[in-house]
Amino acid sequence: MTSQLIDGFGRVHRDLRISVTDRCNFRCTYCMPQEGMKWQPREDLLTFEEIERVATILVQRFGIKAIRLTGGEPTVRANLAVLVAKLAALNVDLAMTTNGVTLPLLAPSLRQAGLRRINISLDSLQPDRFHEITRRDELTRVLEGIHSAVQAGFAPVKINVVVIKGFNDDEIVDFAHFGREFGVVVRFIEFMPLDADEDWSNDKVLTQAEILAELSHTFELQPLDRTSAPASRWRYADGGGEIGVVASVSQSFCDSCDRVRITADGQFRNCLFATEETDVRALLRQAASDDEIAAALQRSVSAKWAGHSINKVHFIRPVRSMSEIGG
Repeated sequence: MTSQLIDGFGRVHRDLRISVTDRCNFRCTYCMPQEGMKWQPREDLLTFEEIERVATILVQRFGIKAIRLTGGEPTVRANLAVLVAKLAALNVDLAMTTNGVTLPLLAPSLRQAGLRRINISLDSLQPDRFHEITRRDELTRVLEGIHSAVQAGFAPVKINVVVIKGFNDDEIVDFAHFGREFGVVVRFIEFMPLDADEDWSNDKVLTQAEILAELSHTFELQPLDRTSAPASRWRYADGGGEIGVVASVSQSFCDSCDRVRITADGQFRNCLFATEETDVRALLRQAASDDEIAAALQRSVSAKWAGHSINKVHFIRPVRSMSEIGG
């Protein structure tokens, strides 16, 4: 019988993020420290079968409705379409976040395996700036990946843009034009304190209000109803699509958050900013029963905080960076 993952504040959790690897084919400046990452040994990562088992427990016992594959960069995991097919069989809304560089090769096979939606991280449309961010000269390849995702039938294709004040905030309108021209949804994301070099400060955050003010000089926007999704959304009054803003810093949406996460090394997190984890990998490899695993997952969610408390004196920064947690 299906129950629900409910925390102590009555929030029901139906959205699961699974990091399938901590590795990446980019070295983005705010994801990885300058000296590079120390990757997890291959044997420490969950196998496809272990991921499938935990996902099945969460779907069948707790009514999880959506699963998103993340990384690192998920497409560097060999035979990813095999995992996609396993999870697609659970009849959930199956999506993936990627940097897009391998999509020209993989988009058709991932779509055929059952992947429904795709988010592509892209923080600049300027070649020199893109290279500065990623330490790779792959902008053309990412743009080809976006086109490949659209051609493969993913709908919607969303572009995730982390906006950093004084760095790429001059590209907001350019990204809006890009989304309208190519039929993709652009989501602007406030810069969060999860960068690997711990260089985050509030004065680098371009807020939702500032993003909308910049867009309003060029476009007329109409608000759309808020859902449990992380982005607030607006449509263009002329019918040219929509944009979203993930305002994790300036307008916390913790009260409607319904997401839980599993890291590539099998740690269950009840919040992106959680400071404690539940070792699901250990349970799996110690022959724990489904009942024992389910009970551990519910205990974790029951202990979830009311909110992350960014910008408050008692905020505690997670030990792991975004690339280690998964988006």
